[in-house]
Amino acid sequence: MTRTLLVAGTASHVGKSTVVAGLCRLLADRGVSVAPFKAQNMSNNARAVVSSDGEWGEIGVSQYTQARAAGVAPTTDMNPVLLKPRGDGESQLVIQGQAVGNVAAGEYYEEGWHRAREAAEASYDRLAADHDVVVAEGAGSIAEINLHDRDLANVETARFADAEILLLGDIERGGVFASLYGTLELMPADLRERVCGVMITKFRGDPSLLDSGIADLEARTGVPVLGVLPYDDPGLPEEDSVSLPAEGERAVVGDEDGVQDERAVTVGVPRLPHISNFTDFEPLSREPGVRVAYLPLGAALDDLDAIVLPGTKNTVDDLLALHEAGFTDRLRAFEGPVVGLCGGYQMLGERITNAAVEGTGDEDEVEGIGLLPVETRFEHDKRVVETAVTVSAGGFLTGEEGDASGYEIHMGRTVSDADLAQPFGPESAAVGPVLGTYLHGLFENDAVREAFVDSVFNAAGTARPRATGEMDSPYDRAAILVAGLDIPW
Repeated sequence: MTRTLLVAGTASHVGKSTVVAGLCRLLADRGVSVAPFKAQNMSNNARAVVSSDGEWGEIGVSQYTQARAAGVAPTTDMNPVLLKPRGDGESQLVIQGQAVGNVAAGEYYEEGWHRAREAAEASYDRLAADHDVVVAEGAGSIAEINLHDRDLANVETARFADAEILLLGDIERGGVFASLYGTLELMPADLRERVCGVMITKFRGDPSLLDSGIADLEARTGVPVLGVLPYDDPGLPEEDSVSLPAEGERAVVGDEDGVQDERAVTVGVPRLPHISNFTDFEPLSREPGVRVAYLPLGAALDDLDAIVLPGTKNTVDDLLALHEAGFTDRLRAFEGPVVGLCGGYQMLGERITNAAVEGTGDEDEVEGIGLLPVETRFEHDKRVVETAVTVSAGGFLTGEEGDASGYEIHMGRTVSDADLAQPFGPESAAVGPVLGTYLHGLFENDAVREAFVDSVFNAAGTARPRATGEMDSPYDRAAILVAGLDIPW
């Protein structure tokens, strides 16, 4: 009989995704057949995977990562319901990997939720039939009392999966004991009985300082504290934009290895209002000497060595935002390497036509940035596929040969009448130092990432530092993090 553990939280961003990935790797290393599951997810960071009927679909990046940690092929059953925010309280609803429409929150709960629940339970049943253990991830807080009658990721999952519950509380936020105690008190009674233990996450310092509080919490609740996880980032992809700066702020990630300023380069990424799949840049931020700066749209570009335009859930709206902020003019004057990924590629072209299909306005044609002689036309069909391409010269690629793999999730087709380089096949274009492609996961390809980073250092006129030694994979680091967890099974 399949056993299911639901990793729930007192709030969002308390470490649920990391703990699930770590448990999946830990159990897989012990020879257990294990699969991840999240009934309902809200994220614009998605991956292309195969559905149970063999069609391509999309799931949240965390479940894709957790499947890799478990050593199993990711499928749409691992995240059967995905809500991709579009702004103004509206999301694209994806069920079993397929986009079925755009819904406001109220409309979803009134008209779409029961369909979503049926899909989630069917997906869980298929996973449970094929695996000994399912490690499910909750969403937000399991104690949202206003949502208990429609909480698919927490309440409904615990019930239809007959799951034991591990409750996480983040001490970095402060008030962790109150959060854990209050959450236990506000949980539905039948779920409260399923709690096998709690865990405190993101602790810095000597864990013995918590001993008296832990003893008191256990005495008050009768629920054991199964572990205290130290503050650590295994390097897993972020699930949502909570980790990014607000639209008007600048933040820099990377260069954790202490490389001196004169040996560092900065890759600028505009913080688009509807940014998506920003996990594309995490491999860059882990390179020694490379900083990734998320920029306000009004920021100057003088201190940047390269610019990458990210994917976006609303290409048209974000392109208009770039125009309004003057970013377009500054980018046209920028002389370093420029890369556009997916929606960013579409923006780099001369124009977008049939724009009302994708945008929230009624514009039929929108002027592009004009750095590539291509044009994008939007249609209602959405392309979702994992793909591999043959690499050729163009942009930052100077004579490289080989293959690159990744995935595409986009509406619209981009074409050109010009004779130009297509370094990643017909769904790409390059002119001088400017390159655009639909290939998400581009920088996960070692050879491509190396070529791009080399080009940035060369353009900056500085020597590139090299990493020394090898690090454990993020999956192994997550497993090490949770290895001491005393789950009673």
